[in-house]
Amino acid sequence: MSSTFGNKIKISIFGESHGGGIGVVIDGLPAGERIDLDAVLAQMARRAPGRDKTATPRKESDTPKILSGMLGGTLTGAPLCAVIENTNTRSRDYGELLSKPRPAHSDFTAYVKYHAANDIRGGGHFSGRLTAPLVFAGAVCRQLLERKNILIAAHIKQIGGVCDEGFDPVTVDGALMARLSRSSFALIDESREDAMRAEVDAARLAQDSVGGIVECAVTGLPVGVGEPMFDGVEGAVAKAVFGVPAVKGIEFGAGFALASMRGSLANDPFRFKDGRVVTETNNCGGILGGITDGMPLIFRAAIKPTPSISQPQKTVDLRTGENTVLEIHGRHDPCIVPRAVPVIEAAAAVALIDLM
Repeated sequence: MSSTFGNKIKISIFGESHGGGIGVVIDGLPAGERIDLDAVLAQMARRAPGRDKTATPRKESDTPKILSGMLGGTLTGAPLCAVIENTNTRSRDYGELLSKPRPAHSDFTAYVKYHAANDIRGGGHFSGRLTAPLVFAGAVCRQLLERKNILIAAHIKQIGGVCDEGFDPVTVDGALMARLSRSSFALIDESREDAMRAEVDAARLAQDSVGGIVECAVTGLPVGVGEPMFDGVEGAVAKAVFGVPAVKGIEFGAGFALASMRGSLANDPFRFKDGRVVTETNNCGGILGGITDGMPLIFRAAIKPTPSISQPQKTVDLRTGENTVLEIHGRHDPCIVPRAVPVIEAAAAVALIDLM
């Protein structure tokens, strides 16, 4: 199983949801940089389960144990390795899933590809639990980016049919980004929270789940990051973001709305402002020809509903070759969108620091 990302700064995520632990190795980090571990833990707490009714009641401390690469809070230049112990597992809930794959989950494809040898408990290496080490890596990388005045923040753009307002694509407020990057239910318009929670609760009571959209902004990127064609910024960010389980779509700037525009409206006019070139609009999301243009990088990721729901679902029995019905037990998120916000931020951080 390949779970490695990056070229100059490379991360490798390991472990399984119900194994002894999960973790990450980060190669290529510069020696001598101080890392604020409290800030890292704050980001991990935003992702951790068991702290909100929209999430699974499974509680994990998500406290990383650093094995190498850091001494006294300073990076040594050696590979940075962190391990997070799995402490609250109920593997009995997953007994029949090896032969009865969950719809919309990785169970069937992993069964075939890995000859039924994969660890099915909690989703194994395919579990959203593996986003915890990704957030650790992203939290370290974003601190290095912040020292170059590059800021990252995301928010819940949509849950079900309830929407938040979007970022101003031309001027993203720094104070807003700071507030969002500390929030466990990140919204630009905080008055939308009750309606979103009601949407999640309605799905939970129906033994169902609901998805949504996370919007992310990155400011402070200089002009010229990225390469044309296959090494563009969109490709790098998309690859990292699609490493997040449940992401099924991504768009940059105006995204798919560009398909219904004319060029005269879609194009972002250039002008000089305070001695530098800017654009009056930002339909291209801060990227031209795969290269950053100095405007805010804006993208949105579509998060599918959690596949594990309590309703009976049609599936097959891979042992008997018969059609059957599956009832899933265990503790699952009725909506993962709030917890996905810091994960999307982390994916952006690891992609951009590698490009930088």
